Amino acid sequence: MGMGENNGGAEVLIGKFDTNLVFSDPLPPLAVSNNGLDLNGQQHVDSNQKGKREIVLGRNVHTTCLSITEPDANDESTGDKEAYMASVLARYRKNLLERTKYHLGYPYNLDFDYGALSQLQHFSINNLGDPFIESNYGVHSRQFEVGVLDWFARLWEIEKNEYWGYITNCGTEGNLHGILVGREVLPDGILYASRETHYSVFKAARMYRMDCVKVGTLISGEIDCADLRVKLLANKDKPAILNVNIGTTVKGAVDDLDLVIQTLNECGFSKDRFYIHCDGALFGLMMPFVKRAPKVSFKKPIGSVSVSGHKFVGCPMPCGVQLTRLEHINALSSNVEYLASRDATIMGSRNGHAPIFLWYTLNRKGYKGFQKEVQKCLRNAHYLKDRLLDVGISAMLNELSSTVVFERPRDEEFIRRWQLACEGNIAHVVVMPSVSQEKLDDFLSDLVEKRSTWYDGENVQPPCVAAELGNESCACKLHRS
Repeated sequence: MGMGENNGGAEVLIGKFDTNLVFSDPLPPLAVSNNGLDLNGQQHVDSNQKGKREIVLGRNVHTTCLSITEPDANDESTGDKEAYMASVLARYRKNLLERTKYHLGYPYNLDFDYGALSQLQHFSINNLGDPFIESNYGVHSRQFEVGVLDWFARLWEIEKNEYWGYITNCGTEGNLHGILVGREVLPDGILYASRETHYSVFKAARMYRMDCVKVGTLISGEIDCADLRVKLLANKDKPAILNVNIGTTVKGAVDDLDLVIQTLNECGFSKDRFYIHCDGALFGLMMPFVKRAPKVSFKKPIGSVSVSGHKFVGCPMPCGVQLTRLEHINALSSNVEYLASRDATIMGSRNGHAPIFLWYTLNRKGYKGFQKEVQKCLRNAHYLKDRLLDVGISAMLNELSSTVVFERPRDEEFIRRWQLACEGNIAHVVVMPSVSQEKLDDFLSDLVEKRSTWYDGENVQPPCVAAELGNESCACKLHRS
């Protein structure tokens, strides 16, 4: 199966990687084996009898937290306190190095070097307020911030005098701001988002007390525009605020922006009765460099776009970029005498170091550098998907994605070791620039070895994930024959 259409959506890739692709609600039921055991070896009870599937949470950090102690009177002369803290930090650094070796499940690019910026760590840089208007606080990096915003404005095709935006503290803040702008533009609007949308969008709906409608998805994870049509027509008297995913959290699916806009038009929603926020947390920066990918552009009737700065770009602290149309921002903006500036942001005080890190890496890599990294990610994602299928492990990869989805490993310790993100019966690896084929080979070897002890081929067999990944991607006994 190659490029094409799949019930109005992008296909799931089965074939080999084409290098020409790159430019110059409740969780599913727990997987159950033939003997009625779940993934953890526990006897399975029907979810209708016991309620929702239990989510496995991480350890309570209070068991390992580092307490704060008061210095002794003679600490200054003996240096014992400083030595103790230095040893704690050294052990922590060693732990970071070790955990970084096994980082696969979350979309963070760990391949960066910002040594040249260490000279700036002695300054408290705060870009509080509007990025385009200086405040009385002089230790800021607005000149870097606006430079970064202009770069993304060119990428998403909007003129400097037509956009407003800022560098956020994380991708969630970008979604919170985008949905807030939509709510202010259309106060009585209903928020529509697919069931595979990032949880921050539903958090926004709760925070802003908005009516929210969840829309179904295709097997790829992409929004089902047929279901969207039904739900739009059922609420035709109310404006529509839509979240469009440029890469879903679990499957990396890209919603068809053009088809969403077409569906709105066909349902009788004029441009002044809908607002679209594009959540491009990870793939918002990758898609401009992939041929035949749906284009995210302000030349289309969208209201805002957000991306994360610590994901594909690679930044040592969480951050993001949020852009919207200048005409929309007046509803949120207000003068603040205390700052001698304006503020339409959510957080107010903002990390002034983040814009410098983004400015630095955008200058170093440029468009050509990102092209190369996108190609590397897509190639390695296809490599992993093919290798998984070759050894009989269910796996799926969307055509515009570097997120490889596969059957959930049975062992929670294995999941924690490789820091895999899981949902129901499936897990994923997000192939980032920092993920090499060597690391993927190590992961595959470990998985194949452990898997041979989890399933004996008779009483305990791998789960069927056809409902999550489709029949063609499922390698269970039923679907591999």
